[in-house]
Amino acid sequence: MLNRPLLIAGCIIPALLMNMQAFADGAVVDKIYNPYVETLEREIEYRFIVQNDDSDSLDGVQLHRLGLGLSWTDRWFSEVYLIGERTNSDSLSVEAYELETKWQITEQGEFWADWGLLFELEAERDKSIWEYGTTLLTSKEWGRWVTTANLGLIYEWGSDIANEWETTLSVQGRYRLSEAFEPALEFYTGQDTKALGPVFTGLIRTGGRTKLRWEVGLIFGLDTASPDQTFRGLLEFEF
Repeated sequence: MLNRPLLIAGCIIPALLMNMQAFADGAVVDKIYNPYVETLEREIEYRFIVQNDDSDSLDGVQLHRLGLGLSWTDRWFSEVYLIGERTNSDSLSVEAYELETKWQITEQGEFWADWGLLFELEAERDKSIWEYGTTLLTSKEWGRWVTTANLGLIYEWGSDIANEWETTLSVQGRYRLSEAFEPALEFYTGQDTKALGPVFTGLIRTGGRTKLRWEVGLIFGLDTASPDQTFRGLLEFEF
């Protein structure tokens, strides 16, 4: 009998591959999710991206997310976000709201890789644009190396947008040098983005259950359609 992760991956991956010519037209450089949920976890998260490019339409674009999340079982975690955007011509303002839920499918180390699913629903604030996404999360340890991949299928609809399917792929290879400092390399692909670059992550324990996770990276575009550089960062306070 097929086990759960193979069955789920077998259902989702073919649908994603059928749509690989319709990569996401939004910013795909962002946090790469692991498949794990911590029991009784609560967090406040802030993350951002800033683009640099010769094209005026891409240069200076900023996306900011502020989220509050909690785990409600040892397998399920949910978070709500405010999403803000800033461009060279417009000041920072809240543009959308998002609800996401992560399901940890397998126990860590139960199979050859660890598996999870991420469900996301986003609504634009001032436009009739909705977005729903399902992302397959997988992670595999190789000694001190950890490989994490996110493969997502997204549907956009509404009266202010052409209804369409999108897909995204992001992969991270991370070296566990120490808990407070781990260098990584990340790759992203999307309709308007193919990018690769270094990222540094770490965790600082602040006492009891509280801890601070951080990430910072500089991602370089690999083709003319991609932003020349995307700077991304994350701060996550867990308590």
